[in-house]
Amino acid sequence: MTRTYQHIKWHRRGRVLTLTLDRPDELNAANESLHEELSHIFRDADEDPGSDVIVLTGAGRAFCAGGDVAWMQRAIDDPSLFERTCFEAKRIIFSILDCEKPIIGHINGHAIGFGCTLALFCDVTFMSADAKIGDPHVLMGVVAGDGGSIIWPQLVGLSRAKEYLMTGDAIPAVKAAEWGLVNHVLPPAELGDAVTAFADRLAGGALKAIRWTKVALNIPLRQVAHAAMDAAIAYELSTNLSEDHQEAVSAFIEKRPPTFKGK
Repeated sequence: MTRTYQHIKWHRRGRVLTLTLDRPDELNAANESLHEELSHIFRDADEDPGSDVIVLTGAGRAFCAGGDVAWMQRAIDDPSLFERTCFEAKRIIFSILDCEKPIIGHINGHAIGFGCTLALFCDVTFMSADAKIGDPHVLMGVVAGDGGSIIWPQLVGLSRAKEYLMTGDAIPAVKAAEWGLVNHVLPPAELGDAVTAFADRLAGGALKAIRWTKVALNIPLRQVAHAAMDAAIAYELSTNLSEDHQEAVSAFIEKRPPTFKGK
């Protein structure tokens, strides 16, 4: 790897590569820099000759708390910034889907919004029992266009996806596992060992068979993503310019409930 990453740690243990989102003081919320780095990291990891399995996790208490609100305000003030973000969002999702190496989601804490999308696009997920997962884009006045509207129906069905993407409610880990949103839920003290054991199992397996099984399984998901991603992002871009989005951002910064007007 020749690219330098500021907000993603890159660590190998044998043939297992762990990628750690590294903005712990901000609960690993994505700012301009981290979002841009995520648009490259999975391609670089897929091409890394020193690894066969990827683990994605977060530093500190959270997996990823979504998008940085200060960044959201900058994108409102300068819409060209959000246009670049939309391009990066597509590249993030398709680079995950195109990555032939299995990606294990080590959901060590809350996975919210964009963080939820990152977690759910992983191939197999292990989640801390005290964490929650959810996509509250609508609570910030925008469409879940960065992948949530694509992956949720594939995992929990259309009705549940509509309910939770239209309300933005977060789901406790145990319920998320019961519904098939994530694969495994473990106590925090046991989570790391479980991820390590599973990663080592895959790394010691028939790697060509494992990789190309993932590729085959992802073919219909890639088709869905190609069919829907441009429209979803366009709707998110449109709502980025809405009054309700500005109200949600202002309310968050001012630590008050938003008052939406449907505009």
